[in-house]
Amino acid sequence: MELEILQNSKMKTQSKLSPVGKVLIYTTGGLALGVSIVCIPFVSPALRKVCLPYVPATTEQLVGVTKVLAGRSGRLLDVGSGDGRIVFTAAKLGFEADGVELNPWLVFYSRLSALFNRDCRNTKFYRRDLWKFSLRPYENIVIFGVEQMMQDFEKKLTQETTSGTVVIVCRFPLPNMVPVETVGHGVDTVWKYVIKS
Repeated sequence: MELEILQNSKMKTQSKLSPVGKVLIYTTGGLALGVSIVCIPFVSPALRKVCLPYVPATTEQLVGVTKVLAGRSGRLLDVGSGDGRIVFTAAKLGFEADGVELNPWLVFYSRLSALFNRDCRNTKFYRRDLWKFSLRPYENIVIFGVEQMMQDFEKKLTQETTSGTVVIVCRFPLPNMVPVETVGHGVDTVWKYVIKS
């Protein structure tokens, strides 16, 4: 008898969730899951061997890149194209401009932006790993890299580019090559290199 009374009192003290409570819990859980899924492509670069975070180009960097591209034409590749700012700027300057980016959300955003920008409809954005993407078709290459990757990127440049290819580097210079032009200062510094065979 006492056992039945104890079980009944336990059952009464256990509260049942109301339908509103269940909806709130499911909604909160769904939102948390959605935010996590959206954030994964932005956080996952920190888990790679070389962390390549998304940092948008500043106005000063865009001006610097534009200055060092003066008098140039042909195909241009923006390595780690992010939101497409460099690609769109180059397209407006008359370049056949492409971007390569690993983050699927940024590639989607760039492609969507290109659709709504008349001057940039001929741009292309590839979702690929930089180390597996060929630099051979490009006479102009722009990169906003991190210090830890520049040595390996310089090797890739020497293996895959031809004499006369212009390489524009922002934020961190190439470790062994000597720039032919430098524009800006601090984080807005832009270095221009010309590949020589």
